[in-house]
Amino acid sequence: MKTYYVYIMTNNNNTVRYTSVSGDIQQRLQDHKLERNDTSFTKKYNINKLVYVESTDSIEAALNFEKKIKSWSRQKKIELIELNNPEWEDLGIKYKLI
Repeated sequence: MKTYYVYIMTNNNNTVRYTSVSGDIQQRLQDHKLERNDTSFTKKYNINKLVYVESTDSIEAALNFEKKIKSWSRQKKIELIELNNPEWEDLGIKYKLI
């Protein structure tokens, strides 16, 4: 069974948020950290810190939750992050995903 991840990343100042879905969170984090796509949103805004991640075995559930998060206000996204990661730690480093 495949696992899908809904995640939120931010920059070092925690001012910009990026929400997405991936079936391979380690590869996605490496792509973001290494800035492989020169024209990407994450490179433009120096987004390189994973601050929220949730897994599911349903791609439909992952995509629906991503869409839901993207529709939320900035404050609601901050509340989600702080509920699970109050210190805004880089979860990629903490859980050795990168």
